[in-house]
Amino acid sequence: MARVSLQSLQQAAQQGIISPQQATQLLEFLEQQEADTPSFNLTHLLYYFGGLIAIGAMTLFMNLAWEGFGGWGLLGISIVYAVLGLMLCQRFKHQGYAIPAGICATFVICLTPLATYGFQHAMGWWPSSDQYQDYHRYVHWHWIYMELATLVVGLILSWRYRYPFMLLPVAVTLWYMSMDICAMLTGSRPNWEFRSLVSLYFGLAMTLLAFWIDIRSRHSKDFAFWIYLFGVLTFWCGLSLQHSDSELAKLAYFSINLTMMLCGVILARRVFVVFGAFGCFAYFYHLADNVFQDSWLFPISLTLVGLAIIYLGILWQKHQQRLSRQLRSYLPNALQELLANKLH
Repeated sequence: MARVSLQSLQQAAQQGIISPQQATQLLEFLEQQEADTPSFNLTHLLYYFGGLIAIGAMTLFMNLAWEGFGGWGLLGISIVYAVLGLMLCQRFKHQGYAIPAGICATFVICLTPLATYGFQHAMGWWPSSDQYQDYHRYVHWHWIYMELATLVVGLILSWRYRYPFMLLPVAVTLWYMSMDICAMLTGSRPNWEFRSLVSLYFGLAMTLLAFWIDIRSRHSKDFAFWIYLFGVLTFWCGLSLQHSDSELAKLAYFSINLTMMLCGVILARRVFVVFGAFGCFAYFYHLADNVFQDSWLFPISLTLVGLAIIYLGILWQKHQQRLSRQLRSYLPNALQELLANKLH
């Protein structure tokens, strides 16, 4: 979506497209509309920096001293923090501060693993000697209960408050679950081949889920961003860790990454383009280092391919509007609406 600045509105006013007063009023309207849209400014930086510190304090930075509170103590502290978080969320929501409200609701979701861990300890159900601080460092099957509880709480609160940032812990939890499921299926530490295979299919499922969310929320906020990010990350890592000595398989890997880049352009999702580009460059490096290592013609050919792609971009820019309309006409209506909202 194009960003409208004061300078562009003033230029429009100078050309007589709109009046100076309309330019000022339009800018104020757009600033009000985007007040709740995350952007790189000092206000939002303070919101997210403070929120991530609070979330990190109860997740990544939890230390062994907290184990002294015992299971019931950890559960009680989690509940108190959760109540305070929900109260702040409600207060910010009523005051019209959507981003702080979403961060507070996210904080509550991030407390769920600690509360579940405390409850399991209190009931004597904890199956190992692992501490809570190991949750973010090691892969074990018994984290599954904490992850399932987090998904349930995350989905309930996301349905209640509908802030996109709340799906961040849901996406991270799904990512964790993709690794812990391997340990659950094998009963031990699985080998890399099995882990990468599970990661590939789990990531693909997450990406398809994100696409479904994207379609469903095409007329509202971007609820699919975090699911896309961790879904593509999980899928691409699983795909890249697959091993084969076949050049045909490596060509298929390159084709998949090229398709990811195309999907990223169509869906206006940079995460597809970034990881797809990494995969394509990895394939080119393989060709240069192994297949054509003694060929002086390969770098020249690759340069020509790069220049041809640049020229293709120029042609696309010239005929973008006409070709885009023609291509979108073949798509389902829901997908056409999604692309229209993303690109305009």
